[in-house]
Amino acid sequence: MMQALLINKDEAGYTARLGQIEEAQLPEGDVLIKVDYSTLNYKDSLAITGASPVVRSFPMVPGIDLAGTVVKSDHTDFKVGEKVVLNGFGVGEGHWGGLAQMARVKGDWLVPLPSAFTAKQAMTIGTAGYTAMLCVMALEQHGVTPEKGEILVTGAAGGVGSVAISLLAKLGYNVVASSGRAEETDYLLSLGATKVMDRNELTEKGRPLAKERWAGAVDVAGSHTLANICASMKYGGAVAACGLAQGYDLPATVMPFILRGVTLAGIDSVYRPKADRIAAWNRLAQDLDLTHLEAIMTEITLAQALETAQYQIDGLTRGRFVVNVNT
Repeated sequence: MMQALLINKDEAGYTARLGQIEEAQLPEGDVLIKVDYSTLNYKDSLAITGASPVVRSFPMVPGIDLAGTVVKSDHTDFKVGEKVVLNGFGVGEGHWGGLAQMARVKGDWLVPLPSAFTAKQAMTIGTAGYTAMLCVMALEQHGVTPEKGEILVTGAAGGVGSVAISLLAKLGYNVVASSGRAEETDYLLSLGATKVMDRNELTEKGRPLAKERWAGAVDVAGSHTLANICASMKYGGAVAACGLAQGYDLPATVMPFILRGVTLAGIDSVYRPKADRIAAWNRLAQDLDLTHLEAIMTEITLAQALETAQYQIDGLTRGRFVVNVNT
């Protein structure tokens, strides 16, 4: 028997609870993993609270991330005892995820844990940090270099934003953090942001073209925020869009793209090809300031994940929540 968070939907309604499961109940897969740490992502909190129809089958163990040790393997790429990381692929939505002490998954979904990280550090990074790295790589691929000017990061106090600021600052970029919480200013400056701006400056309908300011941006908001960012990009600038915290709409015009050559790069982390995943994790091992991880991370238990989910939905949390599934 092992501990797990279990989500169910039946005649009694939608429930999320801490319970016991057996190995035989785990879904099909060719690799069995002893989970060391998982995380509480925004998507996990949507699943736990039922605030959005994230879960596609019931019962479900949430947790889109996990880091642990292979204990059984029928996959040629992974051996017993190897440390691995999993992000995405519908795990925690359609396939039982990482918020349990064991997980059985497809080996094609796994990547080796870089030797630079412990399992706990890897989950401090998690899907949010891995997505942030994909965003930074996209900006680089579109020619955004430090000397070209300021980089805007929205949702700055969240998981993606926190890691993006740390990465960009270490790489020499001048980072402006956009946040709705003034009390997080010192935290954001400690990660390497040079300025902090109120997110409300970007959330209302703006002009089709605004004064050129940003050389690049990492956006988790969408909606009017993303439209206003595009409108105020410098000529040839690029925006990496990876979220919809404000909304999934994009009330913009084509003007920034056809008059300033702006690039809007969409970042998918869920089904990213394995080669891209490995490249991103290798870059994280090279470019992330590991001294920032303790400030970014809060460790919680499986039971506390249930309690924390609503706070995360309400935007009252900071950084990353690492779940020690064995406490």
